Amino acid sequence: MPGRPEGRPGRFEGKVVVITGGGAGIGRTLGLRFAAEGATIVVGDRDPDAGDRVVKELKDAGADGLAVTMDIADDEAVEMMAERVVGELGGIDVLVNNAAIHLGHAQLPYTKEALPKWRHVLNVNIIGALACSLACHDAMQARGGGSILNVSSMAAYTGTGAYTVSKLGLNALTTSLAQTWAVDGIRVNGVAPILVDSEAAMARTREPGKEGMKDAMIGGQAIKRLGRMQDVANAGLFLCSDEASFITGQTILVDGGYMKKSW
Repeated sequence: MPGRPEGRPGRFEGKVVVITGGGAGIGRTLGLRFAAEGATIVVGDRDPDAGDRVVKELKDAGADGLAVTMDIADDEAVEMMAERVVGELGGIDVLVNNAAIHLGHAQLPYTKEALPKWRHVLNVNIIGALACSLACHDAMQARGGGSILNVSSMAAYTGTGAYTVSKLGLNALTTSLAQTWAVDGIRVNGVAPILVDSEAAMARTREPGKEGMKDAMIGGQAIKRLGRMQDVANAGLFLCSDEASFITGQTILVDGGYMKKSW
């Protein structure tokens, strides 16, 4: 688990951080980073084994963690998660809305036949994030405020299909909640990464017809290397920290300059 610089106090000492989809990929990386800076991590995941593995990893590194099996499309499960976290850990300071339907599962055609799947993608990727935010709101407010981080995607600006629509909608949710909940002391921001080195994304680049995907992305970036999950975590932790106390409603691109092709 990455440690903090020698002598530097943890930015999240005593904080409780809830991460949906925390059992793998960017969610796991964020959890390890928050924990390295003193936070107790709640790993929310549909896969109980994945959640348990990350919590064991946290505890082996001397951090505290709690695994909660949950589906963000299940409103009751989301509410039960928040109640359990408050009951066992005393409150909630940070929520990371990371769980989503992505990659090939969200690349749907514009057809009537695909409408049920479209509804499911939008329900999970937008309404699921809203449900989790609503479930954690009161606990954050009771602690004097908190921070929400929505994990979006560069695809919100460049792609097509259900995934793009859902992530653009998530960006709008970020700005809307930021405006509405500022009075409650809750900041809401987002990160929008390009292709990074997560297990799922790398597996996608090895699928038939996708072999050139990684090189094409890197070729379009100003910084000519593959994005890393740690790059996303760096931006996410900053946005959730007191260092960003005057920042809300923003979705930060973590894309190596891809969206600045005019440079």
